[in-house]
Amino acid sequence: MMRSRFPLLLLLGVVFLASVSVSFGIAYWEKENLSHNKCLRSCSSEKSTYRIQACHARCNLLKEDKEHQEGEHSLPTHHEEEDEDESRQPRPFPFPFPIPLRPRERQSEGSESSRKQNNPFHFSSNRFHSLFKNPNGHIRLLQRFDQQSKQLQNLQDYRLLEVQLRPRTLLLPHHVDADYIIIILSGRAILTLQNPDDRDSYNLQNGDVQNIPAGTTLYLINPDNEETLKVMVLARPINNPGRLESFFLSSTEAQQSYLQGFSKKTLEASFDTQFKEINRVLFGEEGQQQDEEKQEGVIVKLSKEQIRELSKHAKSSSKKTISSKDKPFNLRSSSPVYSNTLGKFYEITPEKNPQLRDMDVFVSFVNMKEGALLLPHYNSKSIVILVVNKGEANAELVGEREQQQEESGEVQRYRAELSEEDVLVIPATYPVAINATSNLNFFAFGINAENNQRNFLAGEKDNVMSDIPRPVLEVAFPGSGEETEKLIKKQTESYFVDAQPQQKQSQEKEKEEKEEGSKGRNPLYSILNAFY
Repeated sequence: MMRSRFPLLLLLGVVFLASVSVSFGIAYWEKENLSHNKCLRSCSSEKSTYRIQACHARCNLLKEDKEHQEGEHSLPTHHEEEDEDESRQPRPFPFPFPIPLRPRERQSEGSESSRKQNNPFHFSSNRFHSLFKNPNGHIRLLQRFDQQSKQLQNLQDYRLLEVQLRPRTLLLPHHVDADYIIIILSGRAILTLQNPDDRDSYNLQNGDVQNIPAGTTLYLINPDNEETLKVMVLARPINNPGRLESFFLSSTEAQQSYLQGFSKKTLEASFDTQFKEINRVLFGEEGQQQDEEKQEGVIVKLSKEQIRELSKHAKSSSKKTISSKDKPFNLRSSSPVYSNTLGKFYEITPEKNPQLRDMDVFVSFVNMKEGALLLPHYNSKSIVILVVNKGEANAELVGEREQQQEESGEVQRYRAELSEEDVLVIPATYPVAINATSNLNFFAFGINAENNQRNFLAGEKDNVMSDIPRPVLEVAFPGSGEETEKLIKKQTESYFVDAQPQQKQSQEKEKEEKEEGSKGRNPLYSILNAFY
């Protein structure tokens, strides 16, 4: 009997020890995640499922910031006491907040990350995380540059945003604690910048660029009936490096108005109106019916009549000049800096446009035909953030290994297969070449643009190697000075060349040989040829 009970007692003991271990593990986890748990508990006071999900997502975002950013403050664990009227008002939370990804999306993102982890400069399109999404559009934020690689720590002050608005929609009025440079990638837009006693509205189109200083109240409209508006934004946060906060005037299901953060007394004194009326008109908090009528997000639908009214005073972007101090300008309003039959390279620098001086950024737009190669080159000072708008390309970037010791002289080739919405960071002095595997166009932001110089390593023009004197070539390379000089100067094209000239020459030669052979074998060839 005792022998039969012994295994049972042993099994019960194992189960008991396992349960104790799990309990201690849970207790330890709760202790280590006190602020996060407190934040999650506070979400239960939200009024709708949509806002509860948004609150949870915000808690998770702040937890990630705490884990990944040194010196980042954790969420507050307590609040100062407030009067009874203030405690009834729900606290606003800063936008943006990310919509949680479904488990399947997270899994695909992880596999993509592990597949491309050997290239720290390539950010595939799924590295953009949704901050807001509804049927009217979305706002997405690229992961922090410095989180992917220590080699990108000089970009810790910059973030990349992508905004898409469906036809006849509005991104509600708000301001951001960041300087913006926006580029219209596709579609049409009406951008309105609201300052005290002053309002400027602009009609924007593909290739238009506008600088927006931090704190400027803005709203964005897609007036088109069919085409989706796509905008890329380079942001430089003011308060906390790499962390954006947006403040919306409107109160929606997804976002509270920042005005709701003020006390009842402050609001009544500010608007010279009773709080009940303020609450009803601005926040829609009076009664269930008004609450149900709230917009379901910060991107809302507009009627054709509303579009017509808002379009009346919008000005066109500057097409004749690129040197406007405050008006939008188009990247293709001037001649390309590099051009031939295979590609065109447009660029506006701070020297040409004062809007770009504050952030010290240049902006570029490049069009390439399928099969074209943008010749190897490097930027002397600028870190380039390249964003693929349309098409596909293979990029090769040459630099040091991420954990390479200083005494090692090895170089590393980083390869990237780029497609739409992919991002490639090109550090200063790192040589790069881009091969368009389809018709391709991309935009780029160049950080540290002042006095930057682009140096090509091949081609007839702007080639830094072609001016090296022969005596230096003789001692620098294994071949003779004459052979090296001849090789360097053999390429007669500049900037954009055929990516596979040798292969095409071989194919043409084979084709000619086949045609010659067919002439000799077929006696009807000469007769038929007379008809052409």
